[in-house]
Amino acid sequence: MQKIFLLAGCSGLIMATGCNTDLLNQLPKDRYVEETFWSSPEKADAGLSACYSILRNDGIYGGKGSNNATALWEETASPNAYNYSNSMSYNAIASGLQESNSGGVISSRWADAYGGIGRCNTFLVKVDDVPEMNDAVKDRMKGEAFFLRAFYYFLLQNYYGDVPLILDPPDALTQSDLPRTERAQVVAQILKDLDSAELKLPYKYTAATDKGRATKGAAMALRAKLLLYEASPLFAGTNDAQKWKAAADAAKELMNASGQTGYGLFPDYRQLFMIANENNKEVIFDVQYMFPNQGSSFDLICRQYGTNQPLLGLAQAYLMDDGLPADESPRYDPDHPYLNRDPRLYGTMTFPGDMYMGEVVTNTRFAITGFGMKKFSIYDREKPPSDKASLVNGQSETNFIVLRYGDILLMYAEAQNEFGGPTSDVYDALDTLRGRVGMPKITRDKTQAELRTIIRHERRIELAGEGQYYNDIRRWKTAEVELNGDVYKYSGDRLETRKFNPARDYWWPIPLAERDLNPALEQNDFY
Repeated sequence: MQKIFLLAGCSGLIMATGCNTDLLNQLPKDRYVEETFWSSPEKADAGLSACYSILRNDGIYGGKGSNNATALWEETASPNAYNYSNSMSYNAIASGLQESNSGGVISSRWADAYGGIGRCNTFLVKVDDVPEMNDAVKDRMKGEAFFLRAFYYFLLQNYYGDVPLILDPPDALTQSDLPRTERAQVVAQILKDLDSAELKLPYKYTAATDKGRATKGAAMALRAKLLLYEASPLFAGTNDAQKWKAAADAAKELMNASGQTGYGLFPDYRQLFMIANENNKEVIFDVQYMFPNQGSSFDLICRQYGTNQPLLGLAQAYLMDDGLPADESPRYDPDHPYLNRDPRLYGTMTFPGDMYMGEVVTNTRFAITGFGMKKFSIYDREKPPSDKASLVNGQSETNFIVLRYGDILLMYAEAQNEFGGPTSDVYDALDTLRGRVGMPKITRDKTQAELRTIIRHERRIELAGEGQYYNDIRRWKTAEVELNGDVYKYSGDRLETRKFNPARDYWWPIPLAERDLNPALEQNDFY
Protein backbone atom coordinates (compact mmCIF):
# COMPACT_ATOMS: atom_id res chain seq x y z
CA MET A 1 0.00 0.00 0.00
CA GLN A 2 2.82 2.41 0.81
CA LYS A 3 4.39 1.96 -2.62
CA ILE A 4 1.06 2.58 -4.33
CA PHE A 5 0.51 5.71 -2.27
CA LEU A 6 3.91 7.08 -3.17
CA LEU A 7 3.39 6.42 -6.86
CA ALA A 8 -0.03 8.02 -6.74
CA GLY A 9 1.37 11.04 -4.95
CA CYS A 10 4.13 11.33 -7.52
CA SER A 11 1.63 11.03 -10.37
CA GLY A 12 -0.46 13.78 -8.85
CA LEU A 13 2.58 16.02 -8.54
CA ILE A 14 3.46 15.51 -12.22
CA MET A 15 -0.08 16.33 -13.26
CA ALA A 16 -0.23 19.41 -11.08
CA THR A 17 3.03 20.75 -12.55
CA GLY A 18 2.14 20.12 -16.16
CA CYS A 19 4.26 16.92 -16.36
CA ASN A 20 7.44 18.87 -15.51
CA THR A 21 9.74 15.93 -14.80
CA ASP A 22 12.66 18.31 -14.11
CA LEU A 23 11.32 18.60 -10.57
CA LEU A 24 12.09 14.91 -10.11
CA ASN A 25 15.65 15.28 -11.40
CA GLN A 26 16.95 17.43 -8.59
CA LEU A 27 20.56 16.89 -7.51
CA PRO A 28 21.16 16.68 -3.75
CA LYS A 29 22.30 19.89 -2.07
CA ASP A 30 23.67 18.36 1.13
CA ARG A 31 26.60 16.47 -0.42
CA TYR A 32 29.01 16.50 -3.35
CA VAL A 33 28.00 14.58 -6.45
CA GLU A 34 29.99 13.88 -9.60
CA GLU A 35 27.80 16.05 -11.82
CA THR A 36 28.43 19.25 -9.86
CA PHE A 37 31.72 18.69 -8.06
CA TRP A 38 34.20 19.81 -10.73
CA SER A 39 32.95 23.38 -10.80
CA SER A 40 35.79 25.54 -9.43
CA PRO A 41 39.57 25.61 -8.91
CA GLU A 42 38.96 25.03 -5.21
CA LYS A 43 37.04 21.84 -5.98
CA ALA A 44 39.83 20.69 -8.30
CA ASP A 45 42.36 21.21 -5.51
CA ALA A 46 40.15 19.16 -3.18
CA GLY A 47 39.98 16.42 -5.81
CA LEU A 48 43.76 16.30 -6.03
CA SER A 49 44.04 16.27 -2.23
CA ALA A 50 41.84 13.17 -2.28
CA CYS A 51 44.43 11.49 -4.53
CA TYR A 52 47.09 12.21 -1.91
CA SER A 53 44.96 11.24 1.09
CA ILE A 54 45.06 7.56 0.05
CA LEU A 55 48.72 7.58 1.11
CA ARG A 56 47.49 7.69 4.73
CA ASN A 57 45.13 4.73 4.31
CA ASP A 58 45.86 1.52 6.20
CA GLY A 59 46.96 -0.34 3.09
CA ILE A 60 49.60 2.21 2.10
CA TYR A 61 51.38 4.05 4.95
CA GLY A 62 48.61 4.25 7.54
CA GLY A 63 47.39 6.94 9.86
CA LYS A 64 43.65 6.80 9.41
CA GLY A 65 42.95 3.56 11.22
CA SER A 66 42.93 2.80 14.93
CA ASN A 67 46.50 2.68 16.28
CA ASN A 68 47.67 2.37 12.70
CA ALA A 69 51.28 2.67 11.60
CA THR A 70 51.57 0.58 8.46
CA ALA A 71 54.71 2.45 7.41
CA LEU A 72 56.51 1.23 10.54
CA TRP A 73 55.11 -2.31 10.42
CA GLU A 74 56.52 -2.92 6.93
CA GLU A 75 59.91 -3.38 8.63
CA THR A 76 58.55 -6.33 10.60
CA ALA A 77 58.16 -8.39 7.43
CA SER A 78 61.97 -8.40 7.27
CA PRO A 79 64.66 -9.93 9.53
CA ASN A 80 65.04 -6.50 11.18
CA ALA A 81 61.97 -6.33 13.42
CA TYR A 82 59.16 -8.28 15.05
CA ASN A 83 55.41 -7.69 15.11
CA TYR A 84 54.16 -9.72 18.08
CA SER A 85 50.48 -8.82 17.52
CA ASN A 86 50.53 -9.64 13.80
CA SER A 87 49.26 -6.11 13.12
CA MET A 88 48.04 -5.83 9.52
CA SER A 89 49.14 -9.50 9.10
CA TYR A 90 52.80 -8.55 8.84
CA ASN A 91 54.05 -11.31 11.09
CA ALA A 92 52.19 -13.84 8.96
CA ILE A 93 54.13 -12.52 5.97
CA ALA A 94 57.43 -12.68 7.87
CA SER A 95 56.68 -16.27 8.87
CA GLY A 96 55.57 -17.41 5.43
CA LEU A 97 52.00 -17.98 6.61
CA GLN A 98 50.19 -15.46 4.41
CA GLU A 99 47.20 -16.67 2.41
CA SER A 100 44.70 -15.04 0.08
CA ASN A 101 42.29 -14.65 3.00
CA SER A 102 44.86 -13.31 5.49
CA GLY A 103 43.40 -9.81 5.31
CA GLY A 104 45.53 -7.05 6.77
CA VAL A 105 47.92 -5.32 4.41
CA ILE A 106 47.55 -7.98 1.71
CA SER A 107 43.92 -7.06 1.08
CA SER A 108 44.18 -3.40 2.09
CA ARG A 109 47.13 -2.56 -0.16
CA TRP A 110 45.33 -3.84 -3.24
CA ALA A 111 42.09 -2.02 -2.41
CA ASP A 112 43.71 1.24 -1.35
CA ALA A 113 46.13 1.40 -4.28
CA TYR A 114 43.24 0.94 -6.70
CA GLY A 115 41.27 3.52 -4.74
CA GLY A 116 44.10 5.98 -5.31
CA ILE A 117 44.34 5.02 -8.99
CA GLY A 118 40.61 5.55 -9.45
CA ARG A 119 40.83 9.02 -7.92
CA CYS A 120 43.82 9.93 -10.10
CA ASN A 121 42.05 8.66 -13.22
CA THR A 122 38.96 10.70 -12.39
CA PHE A 123 41.03 13.82 -11.70
CA LEU A 124 42.92 13.54 -14.98
CA VAL A 125 39.67 13.32 -16.93
CA LYS A 126 37.63 15.91 -15.05
CA VAL A 127 40.15 18.67 -14.36
CA ASP A 128 40.09 19.89 -17.97
CA ASP A 129 36.42 20.81 -17.54
CA VAL A 130 36.98 22.98 -14.46
CA PRO A 131 36.12 26.60 -15.33
CA GLU A 132 38.23 29.68 -14.55
CA MET A 133 41.33 27.65 -13.79
CA ASN A 134 44.84 28.81 -14.58
CA ASP A 135 46.30 26.58 -17.31
CA ALA A 136 49.76 26.42 -15.72
CA VAL A 137 48.30 25.38 -12.38
CA LYS A 138 46.10 22.82 -14.07
CA ASP A 139 49.09 21.37 -15.90
CA ARG A 140 51.12 21.12 -12.72
CA MET A 141 48.27 19.41 -10.89
CA LYS A 142 48.02 16.87 -13.69
CA GLY A 143 51.70 16.16 -13.17
CA GLU A 144 51.03 15.42 -9.52
CA ALA A 145 48.22 13.04 -10.45
CA PHE A 146 50.45 11.26 -12.96
CA PHE A 147 53.10 10.82 -10.26
CA LEU A 148 50.60 9.46 -7.75
CA ARG A 149 49.09 7.05 -10.26
CA ALA A 150 52.60 5.83 -11.10
CA PHE A 151 53.32 5.40 -7.39
CA TYR A 152 50.18 3.36 -6.70
CA TYR A 153 50.89 1.11 -9.67
CA PHE A 154 54.50 0.77 -8.53
CA LEU A 155 53.22 -0.66 -5.25
CA LEU A 156 50.76 -3.03 -6.92
CA GLN A 157 53.13 -4.61 -9.43
CA ASN A 158 55.90 -4.82 -6.82
CA TYR A 159 53.91 -7.00 -4.42
CA TYR A 160 51.38 -8.82 -6.61
CA GLY A 161 53.08 -9.03 -10.02
CA ASP A 162 50.54 -8.87 -12.86
CA VAL A 163 47.63 -6.56 -12.02
CA PRO A 164 44.76 -5.06 -14.05
CA LEU A 165 45.86 -1.86 -15.76
CA ILE A 166 43.05 0.68 -15.53
CA LEU A 167 43.46 4.20 -16.90
CA ASP A 168 39.83 5.36 -16.93
CA PRO A 169 37.62 6.63 -14.09
CA PRO A 170 35.95 3.89 -12.02
CA ASP A 171 33.17 2.09 -13.88
CA ALA A 172 31.75 -1.10 -12.42
CA LEU A 173 30.17 -2.12 -15.73
CA THR A 174 33.44 -2.22 -17.66
CA GLN A 175 36.07 -2.82 -14.96
CA SER A 176 34.57 -5.51 -12.73
CA ASP A 177 35.77 -8.44 -14.83
CA LEU A 178 39.18 -7.30 -16.08
CA PRO A 179 41.98 -9.90 -16.10
CA ARG A 180 45.46 -9.22 -14.81
CA THR A 181 47.71 -7.25 -17.16
CA GLU A 182 51.27 -8.47 -17.69
CA ARG A 183 53.57 -6.75 -15.24
CA ALA A 184 55.87 -5.51 -18.03
CA GLN A 185 52.97 -3.54 -19.52
CA VAL A 186 52.16 -2.03 -16.13
CA VAL A 187 55.81 -1.02 -15.70
CA ALA A 188 55.76 0.59 -19.14
CA GLN A 189 52.74 2.65 -18.11
CA ILE A 190 54.44 3.69 -14.87
CA LEU A 191 57.41 4.98 -16.85
CA LYS A 192 55.05 6.80 -19.23
CA ASP A 193 53.27 8.46 -16.29
CA LEU A 194 56.61 9.47 -14.80
CA ASP A 195 57.59 11.01 -18.14
CA SER A 196 54.40 13.10 -18.01
CA ALA A 197 55.00 14.03 -14.38
CA GLU A 198 58.57 15.16 -15.03
CA LEU A 199 57.46 17.38 -17.91
CA LYS A 200 54.78 19.09 -15.85
CA LEU A 201 56.28 19.38 -12.36
CA PRO A 202 58.78 21.89 -10.95
CA TYR A 203 62.02 20.80 -9.30
CA LYS A 204 60.89 22.45 -6.07
CA TYR A 205 58.15 24.55 -4.50
CA THR A 206 58.69 27.74 -2.54
CA ALA A 207 55.33 28.25 -0.82
CA ALA A 208 54.84 26.63 2.57
CA THR A 209 51.36 25.57 1.48
CA ASP A 210 52.91 23.33 -1.20
CA LYS A 211 54.83 21.12 1.21
CA GLY A 212 54.27 17.46 0.46
CA ARG A 213 53.38 17.94 -3.19
CA ALA A 214 55.10 15.75 -5.74
CA THR A 215 57.96 17.39 -7.65
CA LYS A 216 60.01 16.59 -10.73
CA GLY A 217 62.67 15.29 -8.36
CA ALA A 218 60.16 12.88 -6.80
CA ALA A 219 59.27 11.53 -10.24
CA MET A 220 62.97 11.12 -11.07
CA ALA A 221 63.58 9.32 -7.77
CA LEU A 222 60.66 6.94 -8.29
CA ARG A 223 61.93 6.21 -11.79
CA ALA A 224 65.38 5.35 -10.39
CA LYS A 225 63.82 3.04 -7.81
CA LEU A 226 61.61 1.32 -10.37
CA LEU A 227 64.55 0.75 -12.72
CA LEU A 228 66.70 -0.55 -9.83
CA TYR A 229 64.00 -3.08 -9.02
CA GLU A 230 63.61 -3.99 -12.70
CA ALA A 231 67.34 -4.79 -12.89
CA SER A 232 67.26 -6.95 -9.74
CA PRO A 233 67.14 -10.78 -9.84
CA LEU A 234 63.48 -11.18 -8.80
CA PHE A 235 62.22 -8.94 -11.60
CA ALA A 236 64.91 -9.31 -14.27
CA GLY A 237 65.52 -13.05 -13.96
CA THR A 238 68.96 -13.33 -15.53
CA ASN A 239 71.49 -10.54 -15.08
CA ASP A 240 71.06 -7.77 -17.65
CA ALA A 241 73.88 -5.20 -17.60
CA GLN A 242 71.85 -2.68 -19.58
CA LYS A 243 69.07 -2.68 -16.99
CA TRP A 244 71.62 -1.94 -14.27
CA LYS A 245 73.02 0.86 -16.42
CA ALA A 246 69.56 2.36 -16.89
CA ALA A 247 69.06 2.35 -13.10
CA ALA A 248 72.49 3.88 -12.48
CA ASP A 249 71.89 6.56 -15.10
CA ALA A 250 68.52 7.47 -13.60
CA ALA A 251 69.98 7.86 -10.11
CA LYS A 252 72.97 9.79 -11.45
CA GLU A 253 70.70 12.17 -13.34
CA LEU A 254 69.01 13.13 -10.10
CA MET A 255 72.35 13.47 -8.31
CA ASN A 256 73.61 15.75 -11.09
CA ALA A 257 70.47 17.90 -10.78
CA SER A 258 71.17 18.72 -7.12
CA GLY A 259 71.87 22.34 -8.05
CA GLN A 260 68.33 22.69 -9.35
CA THR A 261 66.57 20.45 -6.85
CA GLY A 262 68.50 21.51 -3.76
CA TYR A 263 68.71 17.87 -2.64
CA GLY A 264 71.59 16.64 -0.52
CA LEU A 265 72.33 14.86 2.73
CA PHE A 266 71.01 16.43 5.91
CA PRO A 267 74.01 16.73 8.25
CA ASP A 268 72.50 14.96 11.30
CA TYR A 269 71.23 11.40 10.76
CA ARG A 270 68.93 11.28 13.79
CA GLN A 271 67.57 14.78 13.30
CA LEU A 272 66.73 13.97 9.70
CA PHE A 273 63.66 12.14 11.00
CA MET A 274 62.49 14.70 13.56
CA ILE A 275 59.53 17.08 13.26
CA ALA A 276 61.73 20.18 13.62
CA ASN A 277 63.53 19.27 10.39
CA GLU A 278 60.67 18.05 8.23
CA ASN A 279 60.89 18.83 4.53
CA ASN A 280 64.65 19.28 4.78
CA LYS A 281 66.95 19.03 1.76
CA GLU A 282 67.27 15.24 1.94
CA VAL A 283 63.52 14.66 1.69
CA ILE A 284 62.38 14.04 -1.89
CA PHE A 285 58.86 12.82 -1.15
CA ASP A 286 57.10 12.17 2.12
CA VAL A 287 53.65 11.56 3.59
CA GLN A 288 52.46 14.56 5.56
CA TYR A 289 50.94 14.06 9.01
CA MET A 290 49.36 16.71 11.21
CA PHE A 291 47.30 16.47 14.40
CA PRO A 292 44.33 16.45 14.86
CA ASN A 293 42.82 15.53 11.50
CA GLN A 294 45.77 13.88 9.78
CA GLY A 295 47.88 12.45 12.58
CA SER A 296 49.45 9.00 12.82
CA SER A 297 50.19 6.68 15.73
CA PHE A 298 53.94 6.39 15.20
CA ASP A 299 54.91 7.57 18.70
CA LEU A 300 52.39 5.30 20.40
CA ILE A 301 53.67 2.28 18.48
CA CYS A 302 57.33 3.02 19.22
CA ARG A 303 56.91 4.10 22.85
CA GLN A 304 54.25 1.76 24.20
CA TYR A 305 52.92 -0.97 21.95
CA GLY A 306 56.27 -1.96 20.46
CA THR A 307 54.75 -3.81 17.52
CA ASN A 308 57.81 -2.84 15.47
CA GLN A 309 60.56 -3.82 17.92
CA PRO A 310 64.00 -4.45 16.38
CA LEU A 311 65.50 -7.93 16.56
CA LEU A 312 68.91 -9.01 17.80
CA GLY A 313 70.10 -9.68 14.25
CA LEU A 314 69.68 -6.03 13.28
CA ALA A 315 71.44 -4.75 16.39
CA GLN A 316 74.38 -7.06 15.79
CA ALA A 317 74.60 -6.03 12.12
CA TYR A 318 75.89 -2.56 13.01
CA LEU A 319 79.67 -2.40 12.63
CA MET A 320 81.91 -0.89 15.27
CA ASP A 321 82.74 2.79 14.71
CA ASP A 322 86.18 1.80 13.40
CA GLY A 323 84.45 0.05 10.49
CA LEU A 324 85.18 -3.47 11.73
CA PRO A 325 82.76 -6.22 12.78
CA ALA A 326 82.44 -6.63 16.54
CA ASP A 327 84.43 -9.87 16.62
CA GLU A 328 87.38 -8.17 14.85
CA SER A 329 87.43 -4.80 16.60
CA PRO A 330 89.52 -3.83 19.66
CA ARG A 331 86.74 -1.36 20.53
CA TYR A 332 84.22 -4.11 21.24
CA ASP A 333 83.31 -4.59 24.91
CA PRO A 334 81.28 -7.77 25.52
CA ASP A 335 79.92 -6.27 28.75
CA HIS A 336 78.59 -3.29 26.78
CA PRO A 337 78.00 -4.76 23.32
CA TYR A 338 76.33 -1.68 21.81
CA LEU A 339 78.92 0.92 22.74
CA ASN A 340 81.25 2.30 20.04
CA ARG A 341 78.97 1.22 17.21
CA ASP A 342 78.14 2.84 13.90
CA PRO A 343 76.29 5.99 15.09
CA ARG A 344 73.30 5.08 12.95
CA LEU A 345 72.46 2.48 15.59
CA TYR A 346 71.77 5.25 18.11
CA GLY A 347 69.75 7.21 15.55
CA THR A 348 67.52 4.24 14.85
CA MET A 349 66.93 2.16 17.97
CA THR A 350 67.41 1.85 21.69
CA PHE A 351 68.63 -1.12 23.75
CA PRO A 352 69.03 -2.35 27.36
CA GLY A 353 71.34 0.01 29.25
CA ASP A 354 70.67 2.92 26.88
CA MET A 355 68.88 6.13 27.90
CA TYR A 356 65.34 6.56 26.60
CA MET A 357 62.83 9.24 27.57
CA GLY A 358 65.09 10.28 30.44
CA GLU A 359 65.42 6.82 31.96
CA VAL A 360 67.79 3.88 31.68
CA VAL A 361 66.33 1.17 29.48
CA THR A 362 65.80 -2.00 31.50
CA ASN A 363 65.66 -5.51 30.08
CA THR A 364 61.88 -5.37 30.33
CA ARG A 365 61.24 -1.83 29.04
CA PHE A 366 60.60 -3.29 25.58
CA ALA A 367 59.36 -6.62 26.78
CA ILE A 368 59.25 -8.61 23.57
CA THR A 369 62.72 -8.19 22.06
CA GLY A 370 64.43 -5.78 24.46
CA PHE A 371 64.97 -3.24 21.68
CA GLY A 372 62.86 -0.22 20.80
CA MET A 373 62.55 1.67 17.52
CA LYS A 374 63.19 5.44 17.59
CA LYS A 375 63.10 6.39 13.92
CA PHE A 376 59.96 8.38 12.98
CA SER A 377 59.22 8.98 16.66
CA ILE A 378 59.93 12.11 18.69
CA TYR A 379 61.15 10.03 21.64
CA ASP A 380 64.88 9.73 22.24
CA ARG A 381 67.34 9.87 25.14
CA GLU A 382 65.90 13.01 26.73
CA LYS A 383 62.83 13.18 28.91
CA PRO A 384 60.05 14.62 26.74
CA PRO A 385 58.02 17.68 27.81
CA SER A 386 54.94 16.80 29.82
CA ASP A 387 52.54 17.61 26.99
CA LYS A 388 54.34 15.14 24.70
CA ALA A 389 55.13 12.40 27.22
CA SER A 390 52.37 10.02 26.19
CA LEU A 391 51.17 10.73 22.67
CA VAL A 392 48.44 8.28 21.72
CA ASN A 393 46.47 7.22 18.67
CA GLY A 394 46.36 9.85 15.94
CA GLN A 395 48.44 12.44 17.81
CA SER A 396 51.78 11.95 16.04
CA GLU A 397 52.90 14.44 13.41
CA THR A 398 56.24 13.13 12.15
CA ASN A 399 56.13 12.78 8.38
CA PHE A 400 57.04 9.43 6.86
CA ILE A 401 59.82 9.81 4.29
CA VAL A 402 59.13 7.69 1.21
CA LEU A 403 62.02 8.84 -1.00
CA ARG A 404 65.20 10.53 0.23
CA TYR A 405 68.56 11.52 -1.19
CA GLY A 406 70.53 9.05 0.95
CA ASP A 407 68.67 6.22 -0.76
CA ILE A 408 69.50 7.70 -4.19
CA LEU A 409 73.21 7.44 -3.33
CA LEU A 410 72.70 3.79 -2.40
CA MET A 411 70.68 3.10 -5.55
CA TYR A 412 73.45 4.59 -7.67
CA ALA A 413 76.20 2.69 -5.87
CA GLU A 414 74.39 -0.63 -6.27
CA ALA A 415 73.41 -0.21 -9.91
CA GLN A 416 76.78 1.18 -10.98
CA ASN A 417 78.66 -1.61 -9.20
CA GLU A 418 76.48 -4.24 -10.87
CA PHE A 419 77.00 -2.61 -14.27
CA GLY A 420 80.67 -1.64 -14.18
CA GLY A 421 82.15 -3.07 -11.00
CA PRO A 422 84.00 -1.03 -8.38
CA THR A 423 84.68 2.48 -9.65
CA SER A 424 85.60 5.68 -7.86
CA ASP A 425 82.03 6.94 -8.27
CA VAL A 426 80.69 3.92 -6.38
CA TYR A 427 83.14 4.39 -3.52
CA ASP A 428 82.42 8.13 -3.43
CA ALA A 429 78.68 7.59 -3.07
CA LEU A 430 79.17 5.14 -0.20
CA ASP A 431 81.83 7.24 1.52
CA THR A 432 79.62 10.34 1.33
CA LEU A 433 76.84 8.49 3.11
CA ARG A 434 79.12 6.92 5.73
CA GLY A 435 80.95 10.19 6.22
CA ARG A 436 77.81 11.86 7.52
CA VAL A 437 78.01 9.74 10.68
CA GLY A 438 81.80 9.63 10.90
CA MET A 439 82.26 6.07 9.69
CA PRO A 440 85.61 5.40 7.98
CA LYS A 441 85.94 5.27 4.21
CA ILE A 442 85.87 1.93 2.42
CA THR A 443 89.29 0.74 1.31
CA ARG A 444 89.41 0.88 -2.48
CA ASP A 445 90.57 -2.66 -3.08
CA LYS A 446 87.27 -4.55 -3.26
CA THR A 447 86.06 -6.95 -5.90
CA GLN A 448 82.62 -6.46 -7.38
CA ALA A 449 81.25 -9.25 -5.17
CA GLU A 450 82.85 -7.81 -2.03
CA LEU A 451 81.48 -4.37 -2.79
CA ARG A 452 78.04 -5.88 -3.47
CA THR A 453 78.08 -7.30 0.06
CA ILE A 454 79.11 -3.92 1.49
CA ILE A 455 76.39 -2.09 -0.44
CA ARG A 456 73.69 -4.48 0.72
CA HIS A 457 74.89 -4.09 4.30
CA GLU A 458 74.85 -0.31 3.94
CA ARG A 459 71.24 -0.43 2.72
CA ARG A 460 70.24 -2.49 5.74
CA ILE A 461 71.89 -0.09 8.18
CA GLU A 462 71.19 3.27 6.55
CA LEU A 463 67.53 2.49 5.85
CA ALA A 464 66.70 0.41 8.94
CA GLY A 465 63.20 1.13 10.22
CA GLU A 466 62.09 2.67 6.92
CA GLY A 467 60.34 -0.39 5.49
CA GLN A 468 62.88 -0.94 2.70
CA TYR A 469 64.71 -4.11 3.69
CA TYR A 470 61.83 -6.51 3.05
CA ASN A 471 61.66 -5.41 -0.58
CA ASP A 472 65.45 -5.45 -0.84
CA ILE A 473 65.75 -9.10 0.15
CA ARG A 474 62.84 -9.91 -2.14
CA ARG A 475 64.36 -8.26 -5.20
CA TRP A 476 67.82 -9.72 -4.44
CA LYS A 477 66.14 -13.13 -4.01
CA THR A 478 67.92 -13.60 -0.68
CA ALA A 479 64.70 -13.77 1.35
CA GLU A 480 64.77 -17.55 1.11
CA VAL A 481 67.91 -17.40 3.25
CA GLU A 482 67.23 -14.40 5.46
CA LEU A 483 63.62 -15.30 6.25
CA ASN A 484 64.28 -18.99 6.87
CA GLY A 485 65.42 -19.59 10.43
CA ASP A 486 65.16 -18.40 14.00
CA VAL A 487 64.91 -14.81 15.20
CA TYR A 488 66.09 -13.70 18.63
CA LYS A 489 65.58 -11.10 21.32
CA TYR A 490 68.40 -9.17 23.02
CA SER A 491 69.32 -12.01 25.38
CA GLY A 492 69.82 -14.49 22.56
CA ASP A 493 66.62 -16.35 23.41
CA ARG A 494 64.65 -17.54 20.38
CA LEU A 495 61.41 -15.73 19.60
CA GLU A 496 60.18 -17.80 16.69
CA THR A 497 61.25 -19.82 13.68
CA ARG A 498 60.43 -18.20 10.37
CA LYS A 499 59.92 -19.99 7.07
CA PHE A 500 60.00 -18.76 3.49
CA ASN A 501 58.96 -20.81 0.48
CA PRO A 502 60.88 -19.45 -2.54
CA ALA A 503 58.40 -21.03 -4.96
CA ARG A 504 55.56 -19.02 -3.46
CA ASP A 505 56.48 -16.27 -1.01
CA TYR A 506 58.26 -13.78 -3.22
CA TRP A 507 54.81 -12.61 -4.34
CA TRP A 508 51.72 -11.80 -2.32
CA PRO A 509 48.47 -13.61 -3.11
CA ILE A 510 45.66 -11.84 -4.92
CA PRO A 511 43.19 -11.14 -2.08
CA LEU A 512 40.35 -13.65 -1.91
CA ALA A 513 37.71 -10.92 -1.66
CA GLU A 514 38.94 -9.38 -4.92
CA ARG A 515 38.73 -12.74 -6.71
CA ASP A 516 35.24 -13.26 -5.32
CA LEU A 517 34.25 -9.97 -6.95
CA ASN A 518 36.22 -10.64 -10.12
CA PRO A 519 36.74 -14.33 -11.03
CA ALA A 520 38.86 -13.24 -14.01
CA LEU A 521 41.72 -12.51 -11.60
CA GLU A 522 44.03 -15.52 -11.72
CA GLN A 523 45.81 -16.39 -8.47
CA ASN A 524 49.57 -16.37 -7.99
CA ASP A 525 51.24 -19.78 -7.85
CA PHE A 526 50.74 -22.03 -4.82
CA TYR A 527 48.10 -19.89 -3.09
